[in-house]
Amino acid sequence: MVSVAVIIGVVAAVVLLFIILTYNSLISLRNQVRNSFSQIDVQLKRRNDLIPNLVEAVKGYMKHEKGVLENVTKARTAIMSAATMQEKAKASNMLTDTLKSLFAVAESYPTLKANENFMQLQEELSGTESKIAYSRQHYNDMVMVLNNKIQSFPSNILASMFSFRQEELFRAEESERKAVKVEF
Repeated sequence: MVSVAVIIGVVAAVVLLFIILTYNSLISLRNQVRNSFSQIDVQLKRRNDLIPNLVEAVKGYMKHEKGVLENVTKARTAIMSAATMQEKAKASNMLTDTLKSLFAVAESYPTLKANENFMQLQEELSGTESKIAYSRQHYNDMVMVLNNKIQSFPSNILASMFSFRQEELFRAEESERKAVKVEF
């Protein structure tokens, strides 16, 4: 017969293996969340780098639309100084809104719309906006997986022991949830 010491050793090894695997999976998920947030930052920086070029391309055409250009610059500054994920989300949404108004005003300037530099910058910004949206979605997916792991039994016991915390989801602002009003 198998001795009690062998049984205790096997049970202890299984428990230790479980603890190691669960801890490592929590670390891996936390790092994936951090990486996903960094990817959002990379795309936001790319967008921020494109904006001064866009403003310069538009300045000559929109001399009497100074307020729009100032709002874009203020929004860009706000996103660069944001520290937390929620601050970045709010500033990013503000910048998106100001860019929408900039492009709406640009519709009134046919020569600007035909300007190759402006068109290229507009296309690059559009592509970057898509990448930001994808990065936000990926971040939220990773946060959901991590939060599920932290909340699920028995990994929640280890998560609590090792001080793993739930992460916040990247949320849309209330103004972005409202239906778009289209008028002709």
